[in-house]
Amino acid sequence: MRFGTFSYNQARPWVPEKQAFEELLEQILLTERLGFDDAWFAEHHHSDYGMLASPNLIIASLAHRTKRLRMGNLVNVLPLYDPMRLAEECGMLDILTGGRLNVGLGRGVPKDDMKHRLDRDTAQARFEEGIEILMRAWTGETFSYSGKAWGYEEISCRPQPLQTPHPPIYYGATSPDSPAMVARRGWNLALSRQPLANCARAIKAYRDERAWQEAGPQITRFWQLATDNFWRGDSVSPDDLPKFTERFAYFPGGLNIKKLDEWGTSLIGSPQTVVKKALQMIETARPNCLVGMFSFGGLSHEQISHSIELFGTKVMPALGA
Repeated sequence: MRFGTFSYNQARPWVPEKQAFEELLEQILLTERLGFDDAWFAEHHHSDYGMLASPNLIIASLAHRTKRLRMGNLVNVLPLYDPMRLAEECGMLDILTGGRLNVGLGRGVPKDDMKHRLDRDTAQARFEEGIEILMRAWTGETFSYSGKAWGYEEISCRPQPLQTPHPPIYYGATSPDSPAMVARRGWNLALSRQPLANCARAIKAYRDERAWQEAGPQITRFWQLATDNFWRGDSVSPDDLPKFTERFAYFPGGLNIKKLDEWGTSLIGSPQTVVKKALQMIETARPNCLVGMFSFGGLSHEQISHSIELFGTKVMPALGA
């Protein structure tokens, strides 16, 4: 379990702004001395709600005054930034902190959109393009880009972040659709101020989606190898799964991801989901041994080891005897 802080630095009429910032820095330094792990800062504009118009400046100020804390802006409001400038700024911060930067990304709040004369669709388009540009920038390559909001010619990001392929990315989720989107992108999910039940549902959806995002293409690769006996193509899509499995009589019409889940052909998801599915499997089939295939397709050693560790520490104890 990691522990962290989340700071707005809200305005208080009786506290001078200079003093408020000095107090914030002292508070963060205290958390490091007490063994906290993370410090997050909330970006807000034109408001007493939060005076951290540029949390990345706070992170820069703390970079050499801290040794262990990971720090991040939750979130960098992408529609208000030139994405290449943000990419380079994050590269600098990651170097200055010695690879302790977390990067929060988000669309921001509608109130700020309106103040900057951005309608919702424009803000969303700038966010989507900004994400694409950041990912390209952090590859280190030189590229050109032409979008509705942003355009570049033969540009590259210098300096590059210290962490590879880039600092961990977090998304502050509020919409019910967000957990699946965050999982598909391979980001981390951040939740706040919601009822606990909402948070639990969002976290479960996120963990299950992440598991399927990793497993789906590799299950397809498993069946492609079973069909062709040779590794064909650099990548395969779960959309190809039916054609690799339709020859099996017990998979009428061939497998797809939905059928894999519904037919009980797989144990994929968060540890809690796997426990639930396994209990149903045991109740139905009454096996005396449950054998898991953790290595398939192109999963990495780290992914395989992680799955084995989760199964051994979370699932097996829950299944008991």
